Amino acid sequence: MAVGFRLADAEGPLPRKEYKGAIRATRSPRPTGLATSTSHPAVTSSIKRMLDILGALVGLILTALLLPLVGIAIYLDDPGPIFYRQQRVGLKGKCFLIWKFRSMVRDAEEMQHLVENQANGYIFKNERDPRVTRVGQFLRQSSLDEFPQFWNVLRGEMSLVGTRPPTVCEVKQYEPHHWQRLDIKPGLTGEWQVNGRSDVKDFEEVVRMDLYYLHRWSIAYDLQIIAQTVLVVLRRTGAV
Repeated sequence: MAVGFRLADAEGPLPRKEYKGAIRATRSPRPTGLATSTSHPAVTSSIKRMLDILGALVGLILTALLLPLVGIAIYLDDPGPIFYRQQRVGLKGKCFLIWKFRSMVRDAEEMQHLVENQANGYIFKNERDPRVTRVGQFLRQSSLDEFPQFWNVLRGEMSLVGTRPPTVCEVKQYEPHHWQRLDIKPGLTGEWQVNGRSDVKDFEEVVRMDLYYLHRWSIAYDLQIIAQTVLVVLRRTGAV
């Protein structure tokens, strides 16, 4: 059952649906429902926010150092904008612009209907997406394309660790139990990043991992995921 609604602009939140459906059985423990009347501890934690600010500042310094080389490479490979931005849905349904280094051709979104979707559910994936440029392939494999998102983290729109940031079109199709993913900020990394990355092609599996993170969250677990992310990126595990 799809839930229809009109997405709010960046000024306000989207309508909220209570978690009513059961998540399909999995091998890993997962939540069967969390309270929605109060904020999740990950949202109110001052320690988590301080880690986000510190990590974002370090990440932005690295991004600034890489910008000249990455920018020139992107432009020479496919002349056009260096950065790509897209509206995503964050905490409590509030929309924001996510930033990335551009890894696709300029008219990629208009060409999406020409590319086969190899994923199940409300996400789009194609292992050999022809819209990805040669430089973009390297940026994605190394996760350098996501470095500009440290700006989103510094602004408080995202966190270093959180749920996968959904697109507006994706959220328009949400079923009741999917809404719990929006109880915390989306993350630069998270369960989906350290447990499969692009190998995960089932939307409900992404949801299961996100809800598992909500259930298990702690500062120590965030630090564990950050450490695992570094190893995954260095090994290029599950990268496209």
